[in-house]
Amino acid sequence: MSKISIIIPTINEANNLPLLLSDLSSIQKEGEIIIVDCGSEDKTIDIANIYGAKVFISKERNRGLQLDIGAKNSKGEWLIFLHADTRLTHDWFKKINPFLKGNKNIIYYFEFKINHKKIIYRVLEILVNIRSKFFKQPYGDQGLIIHRTIYFKNNGFRNIPLMEDVDFLVRLNQKKDLKQLNFPIFISSRKWERTNIFLQAIKNWHFRRRWLKGESLKSIYSDYYKK
Repeated sequence: MSKISIIIPTINEANNLPLLLSDLSSIQKEGEIIIVDCGSEDKTIDIANIYGAKVFISKERNRGLQLDIGAKNSKGEWLIFLHADTRLTHDWFKKINPFLKGNKNIIYYFEFKINHKKIIYRVLEILVNIRSKFFKQPYGDQGLIIHRTIYFKNNGFRNIPLMEDVDFLVRLNQKKDLKQLNFPIFISSRKWERTNIFLQAIKNWHFRRRWLKGESLKSIYSDYYKK
């Protein structure tokens, strides 16, 4: 069994994927990289193949399904779920390696950093890291590192098109087993660049609140992707 399986859902990520796969290239002997694509029309799959990643296809544009397909086809002892537009430090694997030899019940995630120099993003980083560390509410873009036994014991990511990360973490019995690592993952600023970041944060909070109250994901999905 490989030590780690890195699982990345994609849709038209040809611009971002080479950067992330370059960051991950140092772990080839320690594990595998799995790309689960849902219909890219650019060079995403070609790039994945060039970097030696294993490629699987999802028939639906559904991130929860993509992540679960990756997990079910993985061979790693630890599953690392990453978004395609994130970046890692050059020594990230050296830093996480000691944790992979420790408690298998703990789910780890990275410190939240945005890959942009604007001061306003430093404020957002502080707020997100407070929410994650003290309220135990990390999200998928922070990277989730889960032992495969814990993943499957908790029935993994459900077949839902958004909020799959929130859904999975809500189902955990022990929130105390969530632990933030003391080094960062760098998240692309692209989803905040065309809007007011605090207004977007409020909107995202409202979407999560609607879902937690039992509203159908179909209506939330429609509003979330409304132009």
